[in-house]
Amino acid sequence: MKLPNLNKIPIKYRPKAIEIAQKALTDYLHSTRSLPFTYAEHISKNSLLSLSDVASKVRYSPATFFKSLQRFLRYHPINEFEFFYESIGINYLEINGFLPHNKFFLCEDLRVLNVACALCSFGFPWNHLGELYREEVSIFSRDPSELSKMLHGFKEHGFDSVSVIGICLVFPHVLGGGPETHGEVDSVWGDLRKLFIDFDLVNFVEGNVDAWVEICRKIRVFYDLGCEKGKMGEVMGRSKITFVKYPEEVLVKKAEFFARLGVNKSDVGLLLLERREILDFDLEDPVISVLGILKHLGMNDTQLKAVAQEYPYVLGRNKMANLPHVMRALDLHKWFFNQMRFGNHHLLGTYFIGNPNKDLDKDYKSSLDKIHSTRTPVHTLSKLKFLHSIGFGENKLTVEVLADSHGTSTEIKKRFDCLLRSGIEYAKLCKMVRLSPKILNQNPEIIERKIEFLCKDMGSSLQYLDLFPAYLCYDLEKRIKPRYFFHAWLLEKGLSVKRYSVSSMIATSEKSFIARVYGMHPAAPKQWLECFSNPNQSCNCK
Repeated sequence: MKLPNLNKIPIKYRPKAIEIAQKALTDYLHSTRSLPFTYAEHISKNSLLSLSDVASKVRYSPATFFKSLQRFLRYHPINEFEFFYESIGINYLEINGFLPHNKFFLCEDLRVLNVACALCSFGFPWNHLGELYREEVSIFSRDPSELSKMLHGFKEHGFDSVSVIGICLVFPHVLGGGPETHGEVDSVWGDLRKLFIDFDLVNFVEGNVDAWVEICRKIRVFYDLGCEKGKMGEVMGRSKITFVKYPEEVLVKKAEFFARLGVNKSDVGLLLLERREILDFDLEDPVISVLGILKHLGMNDTQLKAVAQEYPYVLGRNKMANLPHVMRALDLHKWFFNQMRFGNHHLLGTYFIGNPNKDLDKDYKSSLDKIHSTRTPVHTLSKLKFLHSIGFGENKLTVEVLADSHGTSTEIKKRFDCLLRSGIEYAKLCKMVRLSPKILNQNPEIIERKIEFLCKDMGSSLQYLDLFPAYLCYDLEKRIKPRYFFHAWLLEKGLSVKRYSVSSMIATSEKSFIARVYGMHPAAPKQWLECFSNPNQSCNCK
């Protein structure tokens, strides 16, 4: 670990200086502050950054450094909570957020220290206690004797101390919950007992805390997906090799892949447990042909033709990593997930593109070459990569969308996500982007205001955007609101008996709009210009 505060000490003396500083701090906490020696040593051994900060304030000399530090600590008391929190594993840069107000010495609030000592006595690694503190701070306000009794009670489930420690570090709520959480805690222990004891997974775990933490973190992946606690022991037990063979990162990545389909996350968890072969598939790098993989998964020629006609902007090539969003853009995500869930998952692992020229769009390739020769290829390629990631294929239609999309890829993603959050269906949103790419040029706040006005004030619905996505491109204050309020005024005064559509109200040019209202009443244009119209009206689509 790099200790920047020790720059004044020659490099060759720094290890010895830290060793001396740790000894001086242990002596201070034990002899002066009356902490038990074991815990004083735990704190000094595991608070190197706080310790180096103190050590940097004392002039270094190999012969006098220990006594100089002792003297400094005697007359310059340290914030003991700062050292304590770093020692139990709280990030040094985050410690200020945990420090109690107006308290300096551990004796001013012994609850946290006493709980830490009780946990350490049971066998918890001192420098891992911060994991419990961060996730379930209520543990450190419990009575230490009751906590010890609870820990020993957990062993009645058939686990030893090491396994109980590993389980608690990954599922800290089993220690911190009140009476209202007893049902959930019992459910977790029930699952774990069935998995480890009944299905004998315990014999596949090395007898140390780190090994138990590693395997419990894999189990937690499925709980985090929403799999119901208390009902997973049998399912996980039948797939116990999953927890032995695959790293946590593999489980998380595969879960993220299928979660991008927009399906229930708990179903994703069940899929990975029931169709374990999926965990061996490369779902990142392979290149796919959209029509090719649909055919491989069982679509007939008639179905493929229908897909090609309705979603031409999704066709062509893409990356396997983008397949979930490709399926959502085609509105086939549920069909695809059912293919995986009910027995055709092996097809995902046997697909390969075959012919290197299959579905290779020459127009797209030509456009890509032009992008590489521009002054800002990285910026443009980043936006193109985003379009592929949401389901647009390598085709000329995607390039047309790219040409009308302004801003960085990050900005465009925020706008796309904003439209998704508004409730627009994924496949319909992709189609809207194809029809009117400039909807991705609007700031999220403006998008939200336009949608709110459409649905609340105008009494329309999100479905209307399927027909007229360009609504989102027009200026809300200078175009949409004035036109709508004037139309409402015409209806109120009886000057118009026809209720015009949103597109008729907004998309009509100013000249045609005035001609229309003149036909209703010769004085109507004057009223529009003097009372409703806003100068400098503009449509961002043009």
